[in-house]
Parts: sequence; structure tokens; C-alpha cells
Amino acid sequence: MLSRVANSLYWLGRYVERAENYARFIEVNFNLSLDLPPGMDEQWKPLITATGDYEDYEARYDSYSRKSAIYFLAFDEENTNSIFTSVSKARENARIVRENLTKETWEKLNEVYLTMKEGIQQEVWKNENPAEFIRNIKYAIQLLYGIADNSVARTEGWYWVNLGQFLERADKTSRVLDVKYHYILPSPADVGSPLDDLHWVALLKSVSGFNTYRRSYGNISPSGLVDFLVLDTRFPRSIYFCLTEAENCLHKISGNSEKGFSNKAEKVMGELRSQLEYDDISDVVQHGLHEYLDNLQIKLNHISDEIFDCFFRFKNNLVADKILQE
Repeated sequence: MLSRVANSLYWLGRYVERAENYARFIEVNFNLSLDLPPGMDEQWKPLITATGDYEDYEARYDSYSRKSAIYFLAFDEENTNSIFTSVSKARENARIVRENLTKETWEKLNEVYLTMKEGIQQEVWKNENPAEFIRNIKYAIQLLYGIADNSVARTEGWYWVNLGQFLERADKTSRVLDVKYHYILPSPADVGSPLDDLHWVALLKSVSGFNTYRRSYGNISPSGLVDFLVLDTRFPRSIYFCLTEAENCLHKISGNSEKGFSNKAEKVMGELRSQLEYDDISDVVQHGLHEYLDNLQIKLNHISDEIFDCFFRFKNNLVADKILQE
């Protein structure tokens, strides 16, 4: 497989996952806003901060109103990470590697793109209940995952898409946990209050983990929540689970069935996965949650850089193509 094809498949996975994450975040935050006291538009600020687009939003918008936040996160074509932009980029990458996709996955992705364009034309963000449209986008992307899972051969292309998907998922879990956790951490007077419970539940629903958490951990607690989202070995959106799956994809791509690593990308991936494997909640607390997650995000970015250098950088294209074809 040529490196340019691998690059498009990798970013196809990242952009589709990014769009699904944003749709879920918006839906949960909108539903939370219905249960909060009137006038609490500031609850959208942590979500925009978690996406990493805080400075862009501040430069172009005057307030954190529900309509402005939903438009920015979902439909704003100038926002490089909005749902529409992510779906558009995913569709363009899919078009480039059309021969590597099944007919059904291409058609579903194209349908999501056209639905988002229709939402912009209808100005859905101004509706009384825009969450219904966003929910349908979320379900459409999840259906796309299901179609791909049941129709795409487990060849190299499959692993490139999944590598991008799991790295993107790990990044978004770390960001939403970092920002939302500190925003909702209650004062002593608010502990156990209905408002306190609403925020904790919303955080878990933001990663589709509420029911799974309750079955595994019981009552919601800050330490249990951090353990669940960072170190849990079975939950598909925990950072550790995502890194384990991403590392498996990288080994499949490089053909390295042995322990250890065969390139720098595998080395840095394995180092971070090993750290999480042997960490426990006391290590996270001792280090400080924000500092711990900030360090994780730096290392995740480093992994992405090493994947780019090893497989996609222009000066390495001949070497990368040789690796990918071996």
C-alpha cells in the first residue's frame, strides 16, 4: 500500500471518529441544559474548551449561547474541527481511496455529508430541539461503523482506519475528562446535590459510558470515574483500551508479530500503553489529574508525529512504501 493511500485511510478514521464524538458531546450537553437552571449558557464553555477550539470561538463569538455553541461545534465551516468540516474531510479522504472502501460504506458516508449540508441550509441550530438532528447524525455514523465492521476485509487498509479512530478516541476522552472533570468538581456544599449528580452523569454519557460504569463501579465517585475513563481494560472508550487497540493495529500494519517494536512509532506507542497498564488510580491522583492527562495528551501527539514521520512524511515516502509493501 502506498503511503499516500495509508495517510488518507488513517485520517478518514480520525475525522469520522471526531465527528461522532462531537455529535455525542453536543447531544448530551443540550439535554443537560434542559435540566439546569435557566441562564446557564456558560456550561457550553467547558465543552468548547475540551475540543481545543476555545481561542477560535473567543475571537469570533460574543457569548456562549446555546445557538452559537451548537452552530460552532456542528455546522461552522470556518471551524476546522466542526462536525460538518470533519465529515467533509472524511468524505474527501474516502473519495481519494474509493477503491479501498466497500460500496456501502462510501454511500453511508456520503449520506451523512449530504444530511449535514441540508442541516446548514435549514439552519437547524436555530430550532427548538436541534439535538434531534445531532442525534440522527450520531446514529448515522455509528451505523457507518457497523456497516464497515461487517463488510470490510481485515486487510492493511482496515487497520489504518482503526488506528486513526482509536488514537482520536483516546485524545477526545482525555480532553473531555480533563476539562469537564475540573469544571464540575463540586464545592463541599454541593456534594451529593441534584446539580452535582447531573454533571457527573452527563460526563459519563458524553463517552457513552453511564450504564457500563454503574454496572462495574456502582455509585459515581470522582476516583471511580477517573479509573474507568483512563485505566479500564474493558471499556471501549477508556484511554488504555484505545491505546491497546491502536498498538495492535500498528503491529498488524508493520507485520511485527513479536514483542517489542520495529519502528519509532511502535516504540512510543508501546511505552505509553505500558505506562497505563501498570498505573493505578493512586498514581493518577499522586501525579495530579490535570498534569497526568496533560502529559498523556503530549504523548498522544508525539505518537501521531512519529506515525507521520515513519509512514507519511514526503522525504520518507520511498522508505514508508517499502515498509508497507513488505
